Amino acid sequence: MTNGRARSFGAAAAMYQRYRPEYPDRIVEIVREYAETPVRTALELGAGTGKATSVFAREGISVTASEPDQGMLDELSRRLPDVATVHAPLEELPPLGPFDVVFAAAALHWTEPTGRWDRIAGLLSPGGVFANFGGAPHVADAALDEAVAANQRHWPVDDAPAGPVELSDDGLHWPATQLVADARFADVRETVIERRLQLTRAEWIVYLSTVSAYLVLSEEDRAAALAAIADVLPDVVELRADLTVQLARRV
Repeated sequence: MTNGRARSFGAAAAMYQRYRPEYPDRIVEIVREYAETPVRTALELGAGTGKATSVFAREGISVTASEPDQGMLDELSRRLPDVATVHAPLEELPPLGPFDVVFAAAALHWTEPTGRWDRIAGLLSPGGVFANFGGAPHVADAALDEAVAANQRHWPVDDAPAGPVELSDDGLHWPATQLVADARFADVRETVIERRLQLTRAEWIVYLSTVSAYLVLSEEDRAAALAAIADVLPDVVELRADLTVQLARRV
C-alpha cells in the first residue's frame, strides 16, 4: 500500500458500507461479455467491505476477497460469510489461483507500482481477465462544486485524485495506459457506465466522512471542513457517479 490513506478506512467500515454507492450488475455483464471463456472464479484486490465482491458472488462466481484493513475485512465477512477472504495487500498475498478474473474496484491506486503487473499477471489463468473499475461521485453542478471547494479551503483537505492521472493519445486512462504497454496483456478496452445519483445533504456529508482525504484529518478539522461544506449544499445533492471500466486479457 502506498501511504497512510490506504489504511484509514477501517474505523469507518460500517459507514463506508452503508453510504458508499453500490456497484451495478452491469459490471459483471461487461466482464462476462468480454471474457472468451466462462467466468467461474475471481479474486478482488482491496475488497473493502465487499461492495464489488457481492455483485460478482450473487452472479454465481466463486470470489476470493483480499483486503489489508482488518476492520473492512470484518465488515465484509459479517455481510458475506460464505466468501473466502485473505487479509493481505496485493504485495503480500500468499500463493493463490490462478483465477479466471482478477478485479479491483476503486482500489488499484493503493497498490505499490513496483511489481504490480508481475503480481497480477501471476494471479490470472492464461486468457484470464483483469478488470479495473471505479469513479468517485462528485457534485454535478459546477458552480456548486466550486462553492464547496471555496468553503473548505481553510482546512488541509487533500482531495486530489488518489491514483495516477494519465491519458493516452487514443483516450485511454490509467491503468489502461500501462496495460497496453505490457506484453503480458492484450485487447485492452475501456468503457464508461454513466450514473446519476441523488443524496440528501446529510447523506452526502456522511459519504464524504468515509473518504480518505477526510479520514486522515484530525477530528476537529474533519468536523469543521464537513460543516463548511454542508453550509453551501442544498437539501438534495445531484451527483455524477460515472464508472470507468477497463479490461485486459492475460496473454
